[in-house]
Amino acid sequence: MGVNLKYITEIGRILICFILLMPTLIARAQVNSDAIVVDKIIAKVDDYIVLRSELERTYLDVLSRGEPAGMETRCQILQGLLLNKLMVAKAEIDSVVIEDAMVDRELDYRLNTIVAQVGGDEKIIEEYYSKSIAEFKEELRAQVKEQKIVEKMQATISEEVKVTPSEVRRFFRAIPKDSLPYFSTEVTIGQIVKIPDISTREKDRIENILMQIRERVLKGDDFQDMARRYSQDPSGPRGGNLGTVRRGDMVPPFEAAALKLKDGEVSLPVQTEFGFHLVQMVERRGNEYICRHILIQPRFIDEDFVAAGQFLDSLRLLILNDSLSFDKVAKENSDDKESAGNGGYVRAASGSTLVPVSELDPGLFFTMDTMQVGSISHPMRYTMRDGKEAMRIIYYKNKVRPHQANLEDDYQKIYMAAVNAKRTRIMNDWFRDAKEDVFIEIDPEYANCEMLN
Repeated sequence: MGVNLKYITEIGRILICFILLMPTLIARAQVNSDAIVVDKIIAKVDDYIVLRSELERTYLDVLSRGEPAGMETRCQILQGLLLNKLMVAKAEIDSVVIEDAMVDRELDYRLNTIVAQVGGDEKIIEEYYSKSIAEFKEELRAQVKEQKIVEKMQATISEEVKVTPSEVRRFFRAIPKDSLPYFSTEVTIGQIVKIPDISTREKDRIENILMQIRERVLKGDDFQDMARRYSQDPSGPRGGNLGTVRRGDMVPPFEAAALKLKDGEVSLPVQTEFGFHLVQMVERRGNEYICRHILIQPRFIDEDFVAAGQFLDSLRLLILNDSLSFDKVAKENSDDKESAGNGGYVRAASGSTLVPVSELDPGLFFTMDTMQVGSISHPMRYTMRDGKEAMRIIYYKNKVRPHQANLEDDYQKIYMAAVNAKRTRIMNDWFRDAKEDVFIEIDPEYANCEMLN
């Protein structure tokens, strides 16, 4: 049987990591004037359920990307959903734990991304869903926690999957020529990001606030009450509690300050990439510890962004004068950690630095549309994916016209598709073995799904 590159990549994505960024919350009864449509449980893995709405939502998403309609695709999706539930059930059996602090960070990241995409106005989200951002986050919490557990389990199951160049070539040759995907316009885009430096005046202001809070705690006020009142971290409403933390989980300055404390002690203000913290140690347990914190984030003024822009301008001139390469400057100076590790280049969902224009965020797309290939933009202000305001310069390195997949132009994408296919095989093997350890029940409607038997 031939292998369809696009299909394997997409189904592999579903099987390996299924969670939509902004799900439609329809896992409840929907009522209109004519009838009542009640959602239905179509599968169970121990105490974890799969709803018809989950399958249908993902099915529509897959169809929108050109996959064939029909029962086979539904069965593939259902296996992906069951695989997620099975990993969560096995994680419970194996005592795999995800801390609340990690879930909070992911929730914040997702919601900040969504808010940024609608112009930074939280009210748009609240009006659309008829609920506050806090309520929206609470409804998403269980789903995000499940995703983090799935990611942790799959990282263990398919750890360090690699394919050789000869395997990539064999994978590509196995694809019938009439099944090779046709790629739309793709671009290679790089960015160097600069978050404004914190002024001495702002640093002093925050440290004074935290020192006053610390004095109140030392005189008897409850740290958790202070966190609920003053902390700007998602843990604030929970009294700043971060739960059990393992060594290496937190950024180094935070962890270094925390591990110097005895039980009950409160640190002096600690600066990290997230802002300024007060840390209270609750309990040490070998390589784990329980702590709380209060976070205050800096406020920037226009002059701070001007200074950041001037810094980027100096880097831009060095690159344009061929004094330094863009990749080297980005790695050493960009404050966007995700792209900095790639030499500043944005990656597509496939992992390639050739990005379909449809995947670019609106800011990058409209800026690129005004640039010539090979040019570097002047500094501009923008909102990062985590909601922080920053400055950046953009490098429009390359543009590839629409074309049919080939090894020369698309090796990285084909490599990732081969990796995904290998991961899918490993996950299928794991699924076959692990399902013997749990109770699985599937609605008769899907009893003929071959991969589930």
